[in-house]
Formats: sequence, structure tokens, C-alpha cells
Amino acid sequence: MSGALSASGASGASAASVAARVRDAFARIDAVDRPEVWITLRDRTAVLAEALAVDPALPLAGLLFAVKDNIDVAGLPTTAAARSYAYEPEADATAVARLRAAGAVVLGKTNLDQFATGLVGTRSPFGAVRNAWDPTRISGGSSSGSATAVALGIVDFALGTDTAGSGRVPAALGNLVGVKPTKGLVPTTGVVPACRSQDCVTVFARSLDLARTAAELMAGPDDVDPLARPDLALADLPAVPRIAVPLPSQLEGLAPGWADAFAAAVDRFRALGHDVVEVDIAPLLDAASLLYNGAFVAERYAAVGAHVEAHRDLVGDDLDPSVATIVLGGARPTAAELFADQERLDALGAAGRAALAGTTALLTPTTTWHPTLEQVAADPLGANSRMGRYTNFANLLDMASLAVPAGFVDGLPFGVMLTGPAFTDRRLAALGDAFLAPSVDLLVVGAHLRDQPLNGQLVASGGSFVREARTASDYRLYALDTVPPKPGLVRVAPVASGGGGLASGGAAVASGGAAAAALGAGIAGEVWRLPAAGFGTFVASLPAPMAIGAVALEDGTEVTGFLVEPFAVEGALDITAFGGWRAYREQA
Repeated sequence: MSGALSASGASGASAASVAARVRDAFARIDAVDRPEVWITLRDRTAVLAEALAVDPALPLAGLLFAVKDNIDVAGLPTTAAARSYAYEPEADATAVARLRAAGAVVLGKTNLDQFATGLVGTRSPFGAVRNAWDPTRISGGSSSGSATAVALGIVDFALGTDTAGSGRVPAALGNLVGVKPTKGLVPTTGVVPACRSQDCVTVFARSLDLARTAAELMAGPDDVDPLARPDLALADLPAVPRIAVPLPSQLEGLAPGWADAFAAAVDRFRALGHDVVEVDIAPLLDAASLLYNGAFVAERYAAVGAHVEAHRDLVGDDLDPSVATIVLGGARPTAAELFADQERLDALGAAGRAALAGTTALLTPTTTWHPTLEQVAADPLGANSRMGRYTNFANLLDMASLAVPAGFVDGLPFGVMLTGPAFTDRRLAALGDAFLAPSVDLLVVGAHLRDQPLNGQLVASGGSFVREARTASDYRLYALDTVPPKPGLVRVAPVASGGGGLASGGAAVASGGAAAAALGAGIAGEVWRLPAAGFGTFVASLPAPMAIGAVALEDGTEVTGFLVEPFAVEGALDITAFGGWRAYREQA
């Protein structure tokens, strides 16, 4: 989680930490320079005032979230990524209202594939949303801006929607958790429909705990959405969960290296003591094709077809051509064709349930590849169709799904997905929690920062960026004589005034002044999360005089972090005044 708040929530957050969180969010927006993420961004004064007014005892107090711009937020326009469609909602969507009631504060409305039609994140007149890890590649869609705002560390979590995979594909491409609840658990009141009977409100976060907390807080009928339903809460796992995986032939066509990464994820479940079985998922894959290639696309026309028809002159300008083609194509199927496809879907669903009988969940890659922006531009419909192989069937067949990070391939995130019957959301969460844990949060302050030469070591160890952070004010930073250049972080202690003294790293202290003078300063860094096994491998290769120890942060918490043995900074250049390694290197 970005900012100075814990990964599991912010109950009890102080006014100072809340103010710092808002300040950091806007500073991060400026730093990353990704204007295409946002359609509407709130004024920072209004965000700060709302955040400071929140009861600190609430479960999400102090947390900031972004909202996909097909979900209503009172006071902000809803566009669904089409200026011609924009309207001013009178009230928050039910999902938004419940999160605000729990203490979370909306930062802004995010970009999306127009009318939530697409899995690429490029179909918007507000611009293609670039991937957080590689700006030459897609973010995934349609919840592109929401996922990227989380992946870039701007917000703590974000809301998306999911009809064909829009709450899961961007999670996989952004190294995030994506929670797609069972249909109807979260009311869609105040959501612009894509396919009304299939739409779900989803959550992106960097931690499963926060994502699930938000999903639980949003759940429950609201007496407005006729498709909302109570949770049956099928939570208990069997003593030995049985995990279904596709046949090898059904994993063909994955991006280079992804098959090996998926095999590693399967092995991780085996190492947890789970039973893994191969299952023929052909019925599920056949059902997936019906979402766009059958009569079900008529529901997209029912949702926004009248608007597109009335504004055909805007196609290519305010209305995306690919989206318009899909939506207008929904006018062609007949009622007879729809009923025939529904009958076929019923049969495929029965066959799919039979194939998965006796298993706890289906494990698949979340998507099949991670194309560049150029690849999508060259073949918009074909590139998009590859994205939803393992996601398109879930809502059609009334299934819950959870996307979780599963490492990196060639420096880019890879994700897997757990899918199960309706109301098994908590079972999936338990499986995901076991898969993701344990992990270690590590503070880095030098050559392992993002864009620095040794960052690849963290990525290769399975690390993922969590947030920017700053140490407490009793540290000093030194430039070490190493190749590549790196700093040494040393903790120092206050010295009573009236006499001289030395920090543990050899820094002289002037006498006089206040009752006590702090020898150090806050040092900028980043918190990365590594799986326990990857952390062990990483630490084992750490050269002397570098060390790992507890580092105090400015918010009063402690985290494992990089330190250096004090002898190593004798005679080294003290660069504390720069406030961090990046600032020093920029001036060097």
C-alpha cells in the first residue's frame, strides 16, 4: 500500500498520517506523469478536508481509492469514457457509498475502455492507459485507469467492473490482486451497464487482505438492484483442497515464459499440500466464446446502443471505433438466436460443473499474453480476443474469481487466477492467501530502487513494489565506494547539547543548541514485498558490508531494510543532506 498506512487497513490513522497520505498521493500523481489514468481528479483541498473529517475508528479510515468512471460518485461526472454520454449523478453508487461510510476517500474517476467494452485499456478518447511496469505495453482493461492508479502507488485500492475479465486482466498485468465477486454480491446500483445481467463491481489492491476487506464492505442487497443477492458464504476449505488445472493443450499459445511461470505456480500449490489434477476445461472455453461471438452481445446494445446510434457521427472521435462496432453489432441477433445461445450455455455450464466436480477451484493463467500498444493498434479486435480466454466464462456461468500475482517473466508481471462456483469467494481468498504468503516487506534506499541498476535482483526474487516510504529522522546516508555505486544507511542517536559527539558512522555533531540534537534525517526509500523463499535467496547473495535489519519509518512503524556495517562508512561521503539516493545521484 502506498503512503504511510498499513497494508491491512487504516483504523486509528492520525490526522498527520492522513494529511501525509493525501499529500503523497498528489505528489505521486505529479511524479509518474500519467495523465491518461484519470478522467476526473478531485481538488486536493477537498480530498484533504474529507479525509480529515473521517472518523479514525472506521475500518478504511485514511485510505484513498479511485473509481472507474462508469461508477457514480456524487459531485463528479460519470462519462463511461465518452464525453457525449456524460451526466451528473445525484448520489454515489451503492458500492462507493458503502466504502465512504467505512472511511475511505475518493481521489478521482479513472479512465477505461469505453462503455467497459474491452480488455486492453486502449479504447478511450481520453488516451490509452500505459502499463505501470512498461509504458510501451497495455495496462489491460477495461478497468485500466483503476488498476494502474493502484500499481503506480497513487491510491490504496480502486474499484473496477468486470463483465468479461475487466477486474482481473489488469490485475495480472499490474502485479495486483483483483477480486471479482460472485454476481450480485455487490449491487450494481449506480453503475453504467455493459451487460447488465453479467456485470460485477470489482476491487484492485496490492494486498489480498485489503481487496477482500473492501469487497466484504460493499456486499449485500441494497433494495434497489433487483439482481443483488445475499452471500451464502461458502468459506470452509477441505482438509486437502483439490486444485483443477487445464490440460496441457489448453495452455498452448501463452506468451514466452508464461507456461513455465504457470507450472511454477502449480508447483507452489503442490508444495502447500494441495492435490492438483488436470481437467478438460473445453466446456468453459466454449462458453467463453459466447460472450462476444454469440447473441449475448445484444445486451451491450441494450445498455448503450441507443446512445451510439444517436451519435454515429462521433465514431472515430468521441466514440471509439472498436467499441462502436461491438455495440452496434449487438443489434443484429434475434430473440431466437439469444434463446438458442442460452440453451447452449446451459449445456456447457452443466458439462463444466461436471468436469470440475470434486475440485475446490480452477487454477489458470489470468490471461494469455501482454501485448504492446503497437500490437493492439495493429489488430484491435484480434489482440483483445486473446486476453479473455480464461476470464470470459466466469460471469456467464455464475462463478467467483480471484486474480493474484505469481511473479515476473522477463521483468513483467505474471498472474494466475482461481475460479470457483458462486459464493465460494472466501474459499478462493483462503487459497489465494496461502499461495501469496508468507512474504517479507523490505525497505530499499539505493541501487535497488526502481530504475536503479540492481532493481532487477528484487524483481528476479519475486519482489513487487508496495509503496514509497521515508525513514525516521535518526538515520544518515553515505555514498560507498562500490561498483555499481550504492549507499550505506546507518542509524544514529540523539546527543545531549553542550558537548560534541560522533554518530555511529563517524559524523561530527556541533555542540550547543536545544536540549537534544538529532544527528540524522529522514531518508527516502521504497518498500518492496518479497516471497519468503525469494527473500532468503536475495539475502544469501548480499555482499558485505551490506546488512539486513529493522528500520524505523517516519510513521512510527518498523520494516526490514538495508543497512550497512558502521565501519564501512568511515571516510565515506556523507550525503544525508540530499534526503535520498536519487536526489544525490541527480546532483552527482
